[in-house]
Amino acid sequence: MTAIHARRRERVAALLPAHEAGAILVSRAVNVRYLTGLASSNAAVLVRADATAVLATDSRYAETARAVCQGCADIEVLEERDVAAALVSRASRIAVEAHHMPVADYFRLGEGLLRTTGLVESVRTVKDETEIDLLRTACAITDQAFADVLPTLRPGLTEREVARALEARMAELGADKPAFDTIVAGGPNGSVPHHSPTDRPLERGDLVTMDFGAMHAGYHADMTRTVAIGEPAAWQRELYELVRAAQRAGRHAVRPGAATHEVDAAARDVITEAGYGEHFGHGLGHGVGLEIHEEPFLFPATPEPRREHGRLDDRVPVTVEPGVYLRGRGGVRIEDTLVTREDGPELLTRTTKELLVL
Repeated sequence: MTAIHARRRERVAALLPAHEAGAILVSRAVNVRYLTGLASSNAAVLVRADATAVLATDSRYAETARAVCQGCADIEVLEERDVAAALVSRASRIAVEAHHMPVADYFRLGEGLLRTTGLVESVRTVKDETEIDLLRTACAITDQAFADVLPTLRPGLTEREVARALEARMAELGADKPAFDTIVAGGPNGSVPHHSPTDRPLERGDLVTMDFGAMHAGYHADMTRTVAIGEPAAWQRELYELVRAAQRAGRHAVRPGAATHEVDAAARDVITEAGYGEHFGHGLGHGVGLEIHEEPFLFPATPEPRREHGRLDDRVPVTVEPGVYLRGRGGVRIEDTLVTREDGPELLTRTTKELLVL
């Protein structure tokens, strides 16, 4: 993996001249992992404009750091407790991650530090094929866990029991852990997009929304499916088919060059034209990778341009997850993880989107 991480550092180094920086001190843990392969609670990496680097960590992680950097001549490993202070003397005109570094550390480390926001995150947005392979595996685990747990769903089983079953099955299939807190929302609880599972039992006539995913080698899957316990009412089928149509429109809009707010609009317009626009309050989706929520974000257009309003590149994993939520009655959300490709989006979560009646 050392060559892959070296190429990532080269992409970051290429951005430094535009910031008039001779180096960047990367202290955010997820960014350190992306650039070096080291997962640590105390590490930082200095990446210079010539793409050479110094990785600093304390004695708990020093042996691991040397192992992950072995054979890579362009990176040095330091064993220090105060990792940021150990690195600031290693270059001039150092930029720091202003969106992550505590204010006290910024002033403690001395004058003259330059501030950047989201520089490494912007590089992380476009994934290499190694990352996409890891995401593909995470999504395959997620799909299989759903397929294995689905036949066990029945009236009387609680939301918490369903969530635990999904998480246990993902672990059995090789997941590191759940990618995020599993959501299981039955009946009227489905009107809450981020409902926390309770001891409410599933009942015949419920729509049940399950939003979950596996983490594999640090990479996060994200999938949502809504199923029916028993024959659904006419309004439930109508709502489901509406969200399914919106999700299809959103997926088809995911392509390199597409504006993020236009992808959101492709799905949102379907729901709005059906008269349910006020019941879809969140953005259409988000990037996934080493974090469950990362750039880019698929949000509606606003009068004032926001940082999130950009365009999709090739090889960018995103979720597409429209939903309609009716207070006191329930809701429907359908979500996939997919990757932008020049010849059309690659679907990573493959579970059917037809309404499953259990």
